Amino acid sequence: MTSILIKGGTVVNADRAFRADVLTQDGKIVAVGENLTAPAGTTTVDAGGQYVMPGGIDPHTHMQLPFMGTTTMDDFYTGTAAGLAGGNTTIIDFVIPDPQENILDAYRKWRGWAEKSASDYSFHVAITWWSEQVRQDMGTLVKEEGINSFKHFMAYKNAIMCDDETLVNSFKRSLELGAMPTVHAENGELVYLLQKTVAEMGIKGPEGHPLSRPPMVEAEAANRAIAIADVLNVPIYVVHVSCVEAAEAIARARARGQRVYGEVLAGHLVLDDSVYRHPDFATAAAHVMSPPFRPKGNSEFLWRGLQSGNLHTTATDHCTFCAAQKAAGKDDFSKIPNGCGGVEERLAVIWDEGVNTGRLTPSEFVAVTSANTAKLFNIYPQKGSVSVGADADLVVWDPAGTKTLSAKTQHSKGDFNIFEGRTVKGIPSHTVSQGELVFVQGDLRAVKGKGRYIKRPAFSDNFAANKLRADTLAPTAVKR
Repeated sequence: MTSILIKGGTVVNADRAFRADVLTQDGKIVAVGENLTAPAGTTTVDAGGQYVMPGGIDPHTHMQLPFMGTTTMDDFYTGTAAGLAGGNTTIIDFVIPDPQENILDAYRKWRGWAEKSASDYSFHVAITWWSEQVRQDMGTLVKEEGINSFKHFMAYKNAIMCDDETLVNSFKRSLELGAMPTVHAENGELVYLLQKTVAEMGIKGPEGHPLSRPPMVEAEAANRAIAIADVLNVPIYVVHVSCVEAAEAIARARARGQRVYGEVLAGHLVLDDSVYRHPDFATAAAHVMSPPFRPKGNSEFLWRGLQSGNLHTTATDHCTFCAAQKAAGKDDFSKIPNGCGGVEERLAVIWDEGVNTGRLTPSEFVAVTSANTAKLFNIYPQKGSVSVGADADLVVWDPAGTKTLSAKTQHSKGDFNIFEGRTVKGIPSHTVSQGELVFVQGDLRAVKGKGRYIKRPAFSDNFAANKLRADTLAPTAVKR
């Protein structure tokens, strides 16, 4: 029997913070209270002066992703191990079938890749084309495999972009199954046109990337997806909201009672588009991701979205390409593989820029880094809660600890860190995954293959009704 007693800390959940010890046994939390005692052989962690919080859940990662002719540096082991070092104990990654590829085959392929994960993991499945077979296979994924969210790329024309017919059919099928549609909101047709237009102007470097994907390109797609979801009466989740215009579209929809949920990336909360004008190509290219980092002012609006409750989760879109891979776009920015890292740094960056500045309370921090994701994707309170019966996925957080973020010290296999040189105050001292210490004061003890696949049940009528009484984040009841 593996047992850990975390003593003397302040437990922080999304609803409240309180002084308590936490006892775990065999991967579960078995007691939360003051002055707990533990059986012989229990490992004790002194959390005096520290917070005890649910382990982070990153709802948007791409480990071992084949993309734009290459594959990301981090596989499911190195990426999840890096996450554990930063207090992140669960990821939700993406199965992305090629057009015309059987989605069950793609799912099985990704499940095979993920068997080496060091932390728990789950999947969203992208719908990249439509047929009666896709419709049937969506049902199999929901009912048998525990998938309750489907991703739709509104960008990447001539690759994985969804047209409106696919969006409508997939959204409708998601509603029937009790699943949540999610969208990457960028108008792919406009991006395709603007990439050509910018290149014709003689702009070939990374500075052309944000010019080809201006905020209104994101806002148009967000508004279109929200309108389709409204007509079909299905809840919708918008990934990596990066700009004022898209955040406003979500806020307007929510103000009229529509269930729309927004995700923000740690990078978009602290960086701006000046990174694309860096004189060093490798540095500028390292920041190429979509949507791009935005002009100053957008970040503060995203923080306000988190504060107001119109934006709900934080993620990383962890997708690491090295300098040699990014160099494929040396003479054409549209060929730079899109992606940045961050799964290890997310919690510290959001604590430092959110809690330390007064933008977020510790409980709000827990909400946007774990609890809201667990609720929205139906794994709460198994995940995202320090409570009896929950998984023993915990982070002991030292609010006085400091660290300077750098590619030289990160655990990710990527060779660049978008937060390079940033000194953060507030870091994990211990990470507990499945009731075992996997990170102890700088010592990473990740075990390859230890992670479990986490099934996420569909949103039934009873589930939605019960959740609505206690949780305003619950997706709408689904008629079946």
